[in-house]
Amino acid sequence: MCGRFEQSGTHKYYARALGADVSNDQEWTGGDHMALYNIAPGRCPSMIMLHNHRLEFISHTWGYRTPEEAAAKKKPWINARVEKALTGRYFRHMFREGRVIIPGGGWFEWTLENGKKQPWYIKRKDDEPIFMAGITNFRLYTQQNVEVGFVIVTEDSSGGMVDIHDRRPVVLEPEDAWRWLDVNTPVEEAAHIAQSRSLPSDAFTWWKVDRAVNRADPFNNSKELLAPLDEHV
Repeated sequence: MCGRFEQSGTHKYYARALGADVSNDQEWTGGDHMALYNIAPGRCPSMIMLHNHRLEFISHTWGYRTPEEAAAKKKPWINARVEKALTGRYFRHMFREGRVIIPGGGWFEWTLENGKKQPWYIKRKDDEPIFMAGITNFRLYTQQNVEVGFVIVTEDSSGGMVDIHDRRPVVLEPEDAWRWLDVNTPVEEAAHIAQSRSLPSDAFTWWKVDRAVNRADPFNNSKELLAPLDEHV
């Protein structure tokens, strides 16, 4: 699964990595969020939508729950299994109409060591940003009176990355990310992308980081949280 992630790049940086035209500097000078190194559920990082063939960066809540769940004060869902997102009643409408990309530098997973949660940071070996497949019930330029948010689509990680976890986010290359975002991409094709086009485990590297990451505090936000654990010693 994905329980935390990092999103410290600018919108222009992520747009350029996706292959978008960023030559108009004025278009990309405003609206960037602050660098976020330890994003927990409930925070409002940026998600990417495609509107009129242009990328839209929108800050929105990480998490989704139905009106009934909100009334019952249940915790929002933060991930959706790719196997169930298409066919399951809960996320099906979002899979069809609300496909988004969550950009970032990497994400965190945990192991249990000596009875304590040990965080790991996972990123691409080539230092390129990650583009995680997501779904949302948010609709651009539409008045909505229910809770809106996004969830990250996850897949089986074939035993886990160094046994960190048995689930991992679906991470797409730029070309597949564009196809995922495009509302004209048939649902069947989007399902194929999510189920077969995610980057393989050997495209990533990972290391232990300081347990300070475990503290889900908006002010617990520094680049040092990404440093390998031995650099803290």
